[in-house]
Amino acid sequence: MRKNNKKAGFTLIELMIVVAIIGILAAIAIPNFIRYQLRSKTTEAKTVIGGIKTSEEAFRAEYDDYCSAPATGNVGLLTTKAPWGGAACAAACARPNIVASCVEFSCMGYLPSGEVYYSYDTGIVAAAAAQPAEFKTGAIADLDGDGTNAGFAYGTGNGTGGVLSAAVSGQAEAELNGCLSGTGPAGEVIDCTPNVY
Repeated sequence: MRKNNKKAGFTLIELMIVVAIIGILAAIAIPNFIRYQLRSKTTEAKTVIGGIKTSEEAFRAEYDDYCSAPATGNVGLLTTKAPWGGAACAAACARPNIVASCVEFSCMGYLPSGEVYYSYDTGIVAAAAAQPAEFKTGAIADLDGDGTNAGFAYGTGNGTGGVLSAAVSGQAEAELNGCLSGTGPAGEVIDCTPNVY
């Protein structure tokens, strides 16, 4: 009876084929995973904009007008979470001088829990005889660090026709190239830069 002296194992070619297959799978999976992570971070903007909308409507119910607020935190090009920023509401924030004194998110009673990826701002058109009160809010960030801001916007449509019936400016609006400038759809959160993070 002959003894089989051949030892079992993998050849170098077999190992190289396995490494190549793992490399191909990683090249497909890693970019998709990163894109999925970035897309999941955008839910923050939609949630915060929803909170701002609720706070603005509550403010309007009490004061018959909306509250403007400057950009929070670092304006744009945010790749990591940052503090909300903003200041305390001025003591002069009252019905006779809403437009001049009620100019912080704290005036409308909004403050997110924790740090945020996006920078937010809100612009208003004050109520007048022929113009109902309007507001627009925007969120901008550069989640993927490519130097291009991406963002979301929301605007009211209190005038006739259900569209944002007045142009409202703000830092986010300027950064988002007028995503809701004057004629944009109202009453819904708009992704101003689809597939850009």
